[in-house]
Amino acid sequence: MSPHIDLTRTKSIAQQMSPMREFLFVGILCAAQFTTQMGLGNVLTILHVIGEGLNITNPGVLSWLIAGYSLTVGSFILISGRFGDVFGYKKMMVIGYAWFALWSMVAGLSVYSGGVLFIFARVLSGIGPAIILPNALGLLGATYAPGKRKNMIFSLFGACAPVGAVVGGCFAGLWSLLWWPWTFWTLAVALFILAILAVLILPSVPVKPEYQLLSLKEKFIDLDLLGASVGITAMILFNFAWNQAPGFGWHQAYIYVLLIIGLLMFPVFFWIELKIAPKPLLPFDALTGDVSLILGCIACGWASFGIWVYYFFQFLQILRGESPLLTIAHICPLAISGVAAAITTGRVIGRWGPGWVMFCSMCAFLTGNVLIATAPISQSYWAQTFVCAIIIPWGMDMSFPAGTLILSNTVKKEHQGMGASLVNTVVNYSISIGVGIAGTVDVQLGRGGRTKEDLLRGYRSALYLAVGLSALGMCLALLLLVKMFILGKKESRDEERETVEKSEA
Repeated sequence: MSPHIDLTRTKSIAQQMSPMREFLFVGILCAAQFTTQMGLGNVLTILHVIGEGLNITNPGVLSWLIAGYSLTVGSFILISGRFGDVFGYKKMMVIGYAWFALWSMVAGLSVYSGGVLFIFARVLSGIGPAIILPNALGLLGATYAPGKRKNMIFSLFGACAPVGAVVGGCFAGLWSLLWWPWTFWTLAVALFILAILAVLILPSVPVKPEYQLLSLKEKFIDLDLLGASVGITAMILFNFAWNQAPGFGWHQAYIYVLLIIGLLMFPVFFWIELKIAPKPLLPFDALTGDVSLILGCIACGWASFGIWVYYFFQFLQILRGESPLLTIAHICPLAISGVAAAITTGRVIGRWGPGWVMFCSMCAFLTGNVLIATAPISQSYWAQTFVCAIIIPWGMDMSFPAGTLILSNTVKKEHQGMGASLVNTVVNYSISIGVGIAGTVDVQLGRGGRTKEDLLRGYRSALYLAVGLSALGMCLALLLLVKMFILGKKESRDEERETVEKSEA
């Protein structure tokens, strides 16, 4: 039975653990990021194999298999983080792994039904990662005190993203040689095992006394379900419109209706959070100018990454004719470079500061997108494609730890799950919306991909959008650096003035 630990002593939880228990503890929590990206990488790798098996040939509908998953991951993270704050991180971790396992199993079983059930299962399976990601980060944030050790743990968590995507793609490529549904059935088994391990290994950190004394009705009031419902609906409608349009056309009136309703619901959500909700879903006290700039950088960078990763696979498999396994072999440097980036970030973020780390990450996103956007079809893999796979992980594994650490160190300990939710929401929602917008660019400028030249034009147009987004993120990071420099100079002058005044006194 896992130990119960007083929340007031959570900064020493890691010190109370034996090395083996801490290893398992960190492993189960990092598996949240690992399995989330497995769920993305496995479908990306065998996207066209699944399409053939389910008779899905429309590229706009195929992109839904990716965007639908990221949509629910991004949309439900905020409320899942609040559930963790109120009911406990461990409970939510167990529920999240079990939910993810259930719908991964259904996704495999959809081979007997059709594409509609598969898309439905993919969308609902995304709620599982939405539950485990913020609560894993919340538990890590509540366990480790700020310092080098915490920096390295969060960097390790970020490193699991590219590694998980590559491992998921590798297994998907292997299972596709036998029968592609096994990709999802084996993932479901692994997730069920993780749910059991979470019950046995994770410590039960009690919620704060004020939550313990609340009735179930009062807890649901404290969850801000009204704000969550409006916010989630707004994000889903806005995202659905952008991802539905490439496959079914912007001439459909309902797409405009959903897009406008979604846009109108965003200000309603902020009004509820600011004026009505007794305990807002968003920690507005943590949304300083610096944090907002960093979240803007993350949104631009990860939207460009969503476009990059989708069209990188399309470029290799459709234009270069590579098999799923060869594609994964060519993307393996992503995992190796990602681990190196995470370790480096954990070591330098305390000395450089999050501003410089974020700027470097945006430069990596920009460079990676430029390389693949300009790569000729017949060019050797070792020229631009290999270099691109080496550089792009530095954008992922520098931006994610920087944003997560800032939010974790800014919000109060009892809101760790909610604070960590913000970064994960921005990351995953940006991936989904980036793929949707790029799909429209692809369809409109690629003329439906009737010829290979049209396909290339559409892919490159989408990737040029990614270049623009990452360049915008770099500008925001540069603005953050300038702001931090000016603030640092001001603080230095204030300290000098205080020193002079004390000496004169």
